[in-house]
Amino acid sequence: MWRTLSYNVLTKRFYATKKTIAIRREDQSVWERRAPFSPSHVRKLVKNGVKVIVQPSNRRAYPMQNYLNAGAIIQEDISEANVIFGVKQVPIDQLIPNKTYCLFSHTIKAQETNMPLLDAILEKRIRLIDYEKLMDEKGQRVVAFGKMAGIAGTVNILHGLGLRLLALGHHTPFMHIGPAHNYRNSSMARQAVRDAGYEIALGLMPKSVGPLTFVFTGSGNVSQGSQEVFQEMPHEYVGPDMLRKAAEHGSLNKVYGCEVRRRHYLERADGGGFDAAEYEEHPERYISTFSKKIAPYASVIVNGIYWAVNSPKLLTIPDAKHLLRPAHTPWLPTSVGAPALPHRTLAICDISADPGGSIEFMNECTTIDTPFCLYDADRNKDTKSFKGPGVLVCSIDNMPTQIPRESTDFFGDLLLPFIYDIINSNAEEPLEKHNFNPVVLGAIIASNGQLTTNYEYIKELRKTHSRHKSSEISNMEKNVLVLGAGRVASPLIEYLHRDRSIGITVACENVELGENLAGTYPGVESQYLNATDPNNSLESIIAKADVVVSILPADLHSKIARLCINQRKHMVTASYMSQEIRNLNEAACNAGVTILNEIGLDPGIDHLLALECMQEIQSLGGRITSFESFCGGLPAPEFSDNPLRYKFSWSPRGALLNTVSSARYLSKGQIVEISEGGELMRATKSLDFLPGFNLEGFPNRDSTHYAKLYGIEDANTVLRGTLRYNGFSQSARILQFLGLLDVEPHPSLHSQGPEITWRQLVCILLGLEDTNIFYDNLRIKITERTGSDHAVDVLEDLGLLEDQPVIKCGSPLDTLTHYLSIRLALGKNERDLVILRHDIGINWPDNRKEIRGVNFVVYGDVDGHSAMAKTVGYPAAIATKMILDGEIQERGSILPFAPEIYRPILQRLRAEGLNSTETSKFC
Repeated sequence: MWRTLSYNVLTKRFYATKKTIAIRREDQSVWERRAPFSPSHVRKLVKNGVKVIVQPSNRRAYPMQNYLNAGAIIQEDISEANVIFGVKQVPIDQLIPNKTYCLFSHTIKAQETNMPLLDAILEKRIRLIDYEKLMDEKGQRVVAFGKMAGIAGTVNILHGLGLRLLALGHHTPFMHIGPAHNYRNSSMARQAVRDAGYEIALGLMPKSVGPLTFVFTGSGNVSQGSQEVFQEMPHEYVGPDMLRKAAEHGSLNKVYGCEVRRRHYLERADGGGFDAAEYEEHPERYISTFSKKIAPYASVIVNGIYWAVNSPKLLTIPDAKHLLRPAHTPWLPTSVGAPALPHRTLAICDISADPGGSIEFMNECTTIDTPFCLYDADRNKDTKSFKGPGVLVCSIDNMPTQIPRESTDFFGDLLLPFIYDIINSNAEEPLEKHNFNPVVLGAIIASNGQLTTNYEYIKELRKTHSRHKSSEISNMEKNVLVLGAGRVASPLIEYLHRDRSIGITVACENVELGENLAGTYPGVESQYLNATDPNNSLESIIAKADVVVSILPADLHSKIARLCINQRKHMVTASYMSQEIRNLNEAACNAGVTILNEIGLDPGIDHLLALECMQEIQSLGGRITSFESFCGGLPAPEFSDNPLRYKFSWSPRGALLNTVSSARYLSKGQIVEISEGGELMRATKSLDFLPGFNLEGFPNRDSTHYAKLYGIEDANTVLRGTLRYNGFSQSARILQFLGLLDVEPHPSLHSQGPEITWRQLVCILLGLEDTNIFYDNLRIKITERTGSDHAVDVLEDLGLLEDQPVIKCGSPLDTLTHYLSIRLALGKNERDLVILRHDIGINWPDNRKEIRGVNFVVYGDVDGHSAMAKTVGYPAAIATKMILDGEIQERGSILPFAPEIYRPILQRLRAEGLNSTETSKFC
């Protein structure tokens, strides 16, 4: 109604008393060239008896002379005006008391950065009118730059799209579109878009790019402005249900548009469907399906929707990880000789520019100076290159200033019908003495030193923000419980400790180890815990954590996992997924809990590197025919001076037990099974992939089920094995023959039995009744039992024939484990080594055959973390942080086999200096 009234009716009250307004200069940004009114608006105001003062500015898009010609007074001092108009926020020291200010204050959400401005406005008894709250009776904004933002934003993203595609190896017509501020006006920008569209119509878009689809969210002013620019190109609109078809089978002589409204991607979490009225009242009841139904088929997303707190996000951080993972794109031709696009989604223009809002991963805006960034699935932002991985994002929060004259004209046309009502404002008088129209009255945030009734909620909102901030300061946002304090714990805690918002508690039986970690990393808490004690406080400790990382013995993991599920806490472990853990999958899913297994070295990094290589091969059309993998933690060669050629930077029990375990693998199409009890050491073979090392390997556990997990069911060989220096297996067999690797309790090793020496124990295991046998006779017996002339040398070198007392641990294996953990411990000035090797056989579509090798070699630090600790601790720590940050959303008992899990972990491991290399040999 107010827009349709004639100026005579609107201005009749002003002829009796002349009013004075001021237009202040904009100083919030060096790019800000807009004004609330153009010279033509000023001319109308002056004609109707309004005195207009314009603060001088050479940056303003309209020259000062134009305002002077329109009848304005150009002067620095604007204190005479009773109402001061601006666009953006005013510096606090330039606020004039007892005036009415009209501007975008960005205070209505109690935005923390602008609360000092609001405080100053209240203190100076300023009447604040916020353009954002000028709304009609339907709640629709009547004064805004939205359409201009849509126009500028779409020009910008087309410009960026041209640069991004060129960096990916594709010249396109978009290269001839510049940024919005390069054009004198939007008509010139539209002409550039039109020219690009003409080339598209002529078929000059590379086939390698495929059909381009543009998705516009919402139907408001922003979306309308965006689509006006889009429509300058040859185009066809499709509904959301047809978007996939357009993306996969559309024409290259046009572009495709899709306007997406809330009903297209929002649905009730419980039962589905969309009800607009219910959504307005209870947005928390709804979830977004945009990432699944729309985003995978969008080349460019232009987002212009307003996002409110508690509303579903358009794209979350986990959504982005799924959306941006490299994948084979079957709708693109594979024989054009051009590089393939990394993924369908190429660019996002987030015109809403609400950090952390509907596009969750954009937690800060870009700028006109640096308009673009590449955001990748690992949450990295690159503003210096168009070439890297990820999606190109433009999220400028003041886009309309790139077309400042038109923005000023457009905004002033909308604001002018309300100005004659606003001019009546006298900030020194109570608000009740005024008779503002409802549109203006509803936009008054503060008056006479107080928040107005409609905006008193800002006080409570500020208190809530303050309480939340105080809570964040006094309490860590996230808490990790580390169970165990062995060598692996140190790099694990060191990595997590870098984020000071993470509270870390280490709980273990060895108090000294726990306290050492707490002393090394300030803020880490140490707590005593005997995990095997049925009366322990394990569950209560777990209840205080968000994620539990267990580096305790593997047989305790199922118990810990059950407690985590009971307390709805996530769990991470580097150990193999046991059947007990696998059986907890449904319970973990129902509890919304992630139990992530096999995220250390072996298993762990071996999976990640294998999957990365295999995915690349398969995306290029290769077929994997064989997979052999060997991994081992070893002493550096210069420190392998013992019969086992081995030293321990972690508990030796697993390494020793592994020598008598069973194994199962696929070889040339046949299943090979090795029974437990000692046959495994006969299956050892020499390995020469690193000629400088003298290595051997033997099968490890059941390799066959990884064929399905890796997606290589057609392979005729699948073998995962353990790596050692040559000579390990021979020495291990000697220990086996003597019974020193027996896991069953032995009477002579009972804790309450008589003391014995190592020589006596060997005699007992040999079945000799008299342990006081001549040494030469004992040597003969050992040689006869083992069938090896080297057996005595092995035992002597290990000190197992000495008259030294045995520390009895129940079974021969556990007793030997304790002994070797001391005897063969990695020395203080010694370092260890991790070697991992994958050999992958490939058949290519042109019938070439290749053997692709992946080498991963890591040395430990003499004064720092061991190689084993780093390669187990870092991947576990990275996965833990990904769960804390919401990057891992999969629930249940899981393995790190999804690309959105293994790719970021590998990238972050490489940032820690843990790199792999590849070799290739064609047969």
